[in-house]
Amino acid sequence: MSFGDQPCLEGRTIALRGLHASDRTGLFRAACDPETWAGHPARDRFNSDVFDPYFDFLLNAGGTCVVMDLTSNDLIGCSRYYVGPDAPDDIAIGFTFLNHSFWGGAVNFELKTLMLDHAFSTFDRVWFHIDPTNIRSQKATAKLGAVLMAKRELELTGAGKKATWLCYALDRDAWTRVKAAKR
Repeated sequence: MSFGDQPCLEGRTIALRGLHASDRTGLFRAACDPETWAGHPARDRFNSDVFDPYFDFLLNAGGTCVVMDLTSNDLIGCSRYYVGPDAPDDIAIGFTFLNHSFWGGAVNFELKTLMLDHAFSTFDRVWFHIDPTNIRSQKATAKLGAVLMAKRELELTGAGKKATWLCYALDRDAWTRVKAAKR
């Protein structure tokens, strides 16, 4: 089974493409406001000395797509496809952030629609691993139709250290129902 984990996808207001080393400055611009990380476990990721290792991880791990605002052509965040250790036959979406100025609107749903539709062209189920303290992401993931399946100790960051994650699963049928209800 072949899956393109850095596709070029375009919606009405945003476009996605694979992360490149040259995106560091543009992506940091999207990340450098403390409000973007409010409620996130990595609350200090707006600092370049914290952001840079995160960027290096995303670049080296692969599967990361930057999110570009089609109006300004600015990078406004990123998200990543990866294979979770708890579901090696499925795909996961995570490591997502959007600049806070794009919160509360339709951008996150458009981002997830692009990514989920692409994922469901190959897979029957998509996973999301969310830090237990990240309430905003838990609520957003539930709105997509994902269901909390387990709380597990997993190593997802490549640092060799396990952490506690809430593991949500979304199947193709549930996603189809959520999309139909949004129309």
